[in-house]
Amino acid sequence: MDFSDRVAIVTGAGSGIGRATAIALAASGARVLGVGRRRQPLEETARAHSGIAVLPSDVREEGAAAKIVATAVERWGRLDLLVNNAGAAALMPLAETDRTVINRLFELNVTAPSLLAHAALPHLRATGGSIVNVSSTYGHRPLAGGAHYAATKSALEQLTRSWALELAPEGVRVNAVAPGPTETGVLAAAGLPEDAVREVRGHERERTPTGRIGDPGEVADWILRIADPRGTHVTGQILTVDGGLELS
Repeated sequence: MDFSDRVAIVTGAGSGIGRATAIALAASGARVLGVGRRRQPLEETARAHSGIAVLPSDVREEGAAAKIVATAVERWGRLDLLVNNAGAAALMPLAETDRTVINRLFELNVTAPSLLAHAALPHLRATGGSIVNVSSTYGHRPLAGGAHYAATKSALEQLTRSWALELAPEGVRVNAVAPGPTETGVLAAAGLPEDAVREVRGHERERTPTGRIGDPGEVADWILRIADPRGTHVTGQILTVDGGLELS
C-alpha cells in the first residue's frame, strides 16, 4: 500500500494499535501526526520513523479537535486520513453503575471522534480522504459486565455507517476496524491488576477460535488496507479482526 504524499492523524498513537498504525503509515510513505496524552510514549513512537511528528493532547479537552487538525494542516498543507483510535474500556456491571465512568467512556469513545471528524471534514473533502474509526468486536456482540463500553463502540459503528452514507456523494469514505482481544495495555488502563489481566487474557484466548490474542500490528495492517487510497468504492464497512471471536 502506497500512502506517499498523504497526511494522516492517528489518535492514541503512544502505544498499542495507535503506535503500530502510525509506524505502518509512515513506513508506507505517509506523513503522520501522532496524538496522545503523554509526551514520552509519543516520542518513543516518533523515534520509530522520521515520518512521524507528535502532538501531546487530550482529545477530550475543549478545542482539542480543532487544534489537532490545524497542527497537521499547517505542517503539511493537507489532510487525507483520520484514524480515530484513542479510546478507553471499563468493566462495570450494572450493579456498580457510576455516572462518572459512563461520561468518561462516551466523551472519549464517541464525542471526541465526532469532534475530530467534524474538524477534519473540510480538509478530507478537499483531498477525497477517509476516516477510520477503531471500534471493537464488542461493538456488535454483548459484553457481560461491560455494557457501557460495548455501547460506546456500538455507537461508534453506527456513526461510521451514517457518516459513510452522508459523505459518500462528496468522495469521503468512512469505515471502521473492530479488533477483538489484542495485546495492548487497555485492560491495565481500565484499572485491572496484573493477575486479573492475565486471567482475562487467558479466558479470551480460550474463547477465540484461532487460539490466540491479536497483535497490534495485525490490526494496523487492516487499518491501512481499509484506508488504502485506491479503495474508493469501500465505505460504511465494519471490518472485524478478532480471530473469529464474534462467531463463538
